[in-house]
Amino acid sequence: MFLFLSAAVILMGYILGSIPSGAWIVRIATGRDIRNIGSGRTGGTNAMRAGGSLAGVATGVLDVLKSFLAIQLCRWILPGNFWLEALTGMATVLGHNYSLFLVEWKESKIGKIPIFHGGAGGAPTLGAATAFWFPSLFFVLPVGFLVFMFIGYASVTTLVGGLTVLIIFSVRAALGYSSKWYVVFGGVTLFLLVWSLRPNIERLFNGTERIVGLRSWIKKDGKRQPD
Repeated sequence: MFLFLSAAVILMGYILGSIPSGAWIVRIATGRDIRNIGSGRTGGTNAMRAGGSLAGVATGVLDVLKSFLAIQLCRWILPGNFWLEALTGMATVLGHNYSLFLVEWKESKIGKIPIFHGGAGGAPTLGAATAFWFPSLFFVLPVGFLVFMFIGYASVTTLVGGLTVLIIFSVRAALGYSSKWYVVFGGVTLFLLVWSLRPNIERLFNGTERIVGLRSWIKKDGKRQPD
C-alpha cells in the first residue's frame, strides 16, 4: 500500500506540473497558441511575450503554486518522507517541461511519435524549493530579479535560480538543517533546466540570445533596443 501511494503521489506531482498555465492563459487572453510564439515554451517569459505583462506574471505565479501544492499534498498523504517530497518535486518540474496536456503526434521513420511541449522548469523548481523551506523564496527571487534586470537574459535568470536552489539546500544539508534529498532535488532539477535551455545556451555562446531587462532599454545611443 505504501509503494502504491508513493507512486500515486509522484504521478500526482507530474500531472500537477503538466498543467500548462501559460498556454491556457495566452489562449484565453489572445486566442493564440503559445507554442507558435517566441521560444514556444509555456513559462512566464514567453507568456509575457505572447500575452503581455499580466499574462506573464499570472503564469509565473501559477507555475510556482502548482509545485508548491504538490509538495504540500505529498506531506499530507505520506508525511515525513523526504525522498518522496524530492521525487514529487522533480516530477512537477518534469511535467512542466514535458506536459501531458500539450502532446503533438509527429510522423517519423518509425511512425507517429509523441512530442511533449512545456516550459523550462524555473518556476516549478522555485515552488518546490519554497515548499521545502519557505525562506528559499527570499533568496531566489532577489537573485533572479538582479540577474534578469542587469545581466539581461531570461535563460541565465532561470539557470541561476536553479543553481541558487542547489546551493541553498547544499548548505542547509551540510549544516544539518535539511535533508540531503533536497540537494538531490536541486541537482536533478538544475540538470533539467540546462537540458531544456540547450538552444538558449547555444545562442548565449553565439551572442544571439535575446536581451531583456534594463539592458533591452539601453543602446549606445541611449535609445531602446528593438525587440
